[in-house]
Amino acid sequence: MASLLALLSSLLWGTADFEGGRLSKKHRPIAVLGFSQVLGLIFGLTLMLFSGAWHAKAFGETGYLIPGIFAGFLGYAGLLCLYAGLSTGRMGVVSPISSMGAIIPLVYALLNGDSLSRITSVGVVCALLGVFLASGPELNQGLPLKPLLLAVGAACGFGVALTLMSIGSQSSALMTMVSMRAATFLVTISIAIRFRSIGNFSAKELPTLIFMGVADFLANLLLGVACNNGLVSIAMVLGSLFPIATAVLAFKFLHERLQRVQYLGIALAVTGVALISAF
Repeated sequence: MASLLALLSSLLWGTADFEGGRLSKKHRPIAVLGFSQVLGLIFGLTLMLFSGAWHAKAFGETGYLIPGIFAGFLGYAGLLCLYAGLSTGRMGVVSPISSMGAIIPLVYALLNGDSLSRITSVGVVCALLGVFLASGPELNQGLPLKPLLLAVGAACGFGVALTLMSIGSQSSALMTMVSMRAATFLVTISIAIRFRSIGNFSAKELPTLIFMGVADFLANLLLGVACNNGLVSIAMVLGSLFPIATAVLAFKFLHERLQRVQYLGIALAVTGVALISAF
């Protein structure tokens, strides 16, 4: 069940990123990100009110509040690095490196008690390598310094945020995600005041923004629940497969050509998932 939740998390994340990428061609990426994050917060608060999750332990070593707040800030910083990197360099350089942020929570989980069998370890390596290749690396064209550093920054931001998510979810996955969105809400409001704009979105674009906010929140929530119902290391690896969903959707709806290396990456990722799920 935990593996299925993590895979569903990847599908939601990848779909939300695809829609965000389409909207970012018409609006500032920071506006798309901020508006969808606010809608995600509203959705999370609604779930909180109906579930009574606010009774969970907020402070202490297993509390959700501090990990959730820092996960929100670091995840936001990772997204800003990703957008800046994509705007100054090639996607084939930035995206694959940023996707490797999953290594950080994987290492953290292994150092804190997770134990993988040999065959499962092979599956983990296949899945991570598959995500890297499916993002379309362009290593043969060199690695310009600025986009490279931004991609590494995005990977670190995502990786530490995912690690903190798994820690906060020990108390409450839902309240950890609400704390994350509350933290990013403060950032979004500050940016909106600074630029005196909320993005100038049309009414037709509102359903897409709502979907992005809800899908992103649910993706985080499902991954947190998966961490509580299985190995954190496996959940984080399976939850990191979202670039594949984005690439497939771009191929299907935007008619973007996939490179041979991306087909290889998808095949490796599927093989990795099969090995992890079977053993």
